[in-house]
Amino acid sequence: MPPPVPAVRRMSAVGSRLNPDKFLGQDYYQLHKDYCQNRARFLDSTFPPNESAIGPGLLDDDEMKNVEWIRPTKMMSDPQLVVDGESRFDFAQGDVGNCWFLSAIGAITFQREIMEQIIPSGQSFKKEYAGIFHFRFWRFGKWIDVVIDDKLPTIDGELIFLHCKTRNEFWPALLEKAYAKVCGSYADMNGGFVSEALADFTGGVHMTLFPKEERPELWGLMYRAVQYRSIMGCGTPQGATSANTELPNGIVEGHAYTVTGVTKLKSKGQGVKLVRLLNPWGRGEWVGDWSDNSPLWKTVSSEDRTKWLDSKNDGEFWMSMEDFCKSFVNVDVCCLTPAFLDGSSPESWSTKQYEGCWDEKTAGGSMEHKQSFWTNPQYQVKIPAIEGDEADVQGLNLLVSLMQKPDKRRRSLVEHLHIGFSVFRIPPEMKDQKAFPASFFSPNTLVSQRQHSSNTREVMEFFKMKPGRYLIVPFTNKPNSTTSFLLTVHSKRE
Repeated sequence: MPPPVPAVRRMSAVGSRLNPDKFLGQDYYQLHKDYCQNRARFLDSTFPPNESAIGPGLLDDDEMKNVEWIRPTKMMSDPQLVVDGESRFDFAQGDVGNCWFLSAIGAITFQREIMEQIIPSGQSFKKEYAGIFHFRFWRFGKWIDVVIDDKLPTIDGELIFLHCKTRNEFWPALLEKAYAKVCGSYADMNGGFVSEALADFTGGVHMTLFPKEERPELWGLMYRAVQYRSIMGCGTPQGATSANTELPNGIVEGHAYTVTGVTKLKSKGQGVKLVRLLNPWGRGEWVGDWSDNSPLWKTVSSEDRTKWLDSKNDGEFWMSMEDFCKSFVNVDVCCLTPAFLDGSSPESWSTKQYEGCWDEKTAGGSMEHKQSFWTNPQYQVKIPAIEGDEADVQGLNLLVSLMQKPDKRRRSLVEHLHIGFSVFRIPPEMKDQKAFPASFFSPNTLVSQRQHSSNTREVMEFFKMKPGRYLIVPFTNKPNSTTSFLLTVHSKRE
């Protein structure tokens, strides 16, 4: 069993967990106080409950005409923010294609500390109710506090978007509205990657694993990630004809799922590695080996069957690691520490974040552009030698993440550049050099390169590096492509 993850160090700087930045300048506590004193209900002028908040393309003209924005206190006599704690089974997806967002919500319900960070305490439909709520998200290096009014879009009295299975529970619908405000509208949440929401819910270490690569340590990494209280999501490949087609085996194409469990059981005397998954629709399950009604469950002990099997049509199911690797194309892991990579102590890793940009002087393009590549931003990192018994077992010791920042308010209008980073070994005789000229960058010094051809906002990779000094160069594929970025480097210490 790994050592416990330490509590995050509390900081008072604006944008920290304890002191999040006020999104759009709105101070929840002051607004709440003012509206309570005036016995009025808050109406958010920065995200007004109208057609613009829903956004284009989600509803047709007739549906839009029938939309009525209603406060929960007008929907029923006893609305609650949370009923019997937050659960991954609380909610069901509405008319937005945001399964990536719901998959992440299902993951964070396992983590009380994360839920308390995202949904601040003291909010209620009863005590000092003023129609105002707030939620917190991590966005591009800092925490933000997002204020909303509680008017929710309905048609014929029913919520259009994310809703709770318990009719008087409203935390999922209000959380979705707060995130829609950050994105620009509900329509701006249509389509995305679960990795994006996992990062925005935690501000933690993110990495993407690829089952198709058949990494022999994949199950071990996922198992350790659970021990270190990580949250995980995964995705299926896009279908040949259309997205969200349900296959005969119950798996939905082009869909995001939540990883809710990883375990190993004995079946017929042999160890079987299993993964538990949740469909954020709240229905639709795998029907193959180790599914709810699979006869294979009769081959394990009654104790294991009682502990792990829950035969309900709730969208959650087990499958073998082999079937998981055949059905899913990526696994996104988000954790407060990369220590799960090798089962080490969280204190043995250090983290540095750098905010930078590619501008007219520093957007040098990829290594294909030899005359300008050297003008890209440059960052140095030192990998120390490990002494003692572990010296010959140099494991994963460097994790690099490059995230580009949006240049537009609305999420759907952001055009991500194709970005990447190169890692070069710095010779000992150049260890004191501050900047490196064009002549330094050659295939002889290149250690690794990671880049995306798709439009994801983040590129990451983890490495096994020999002791020494290294240079990290973030780049855009084409020169003169300008935007801001956040570079995060996690390195193993002595």
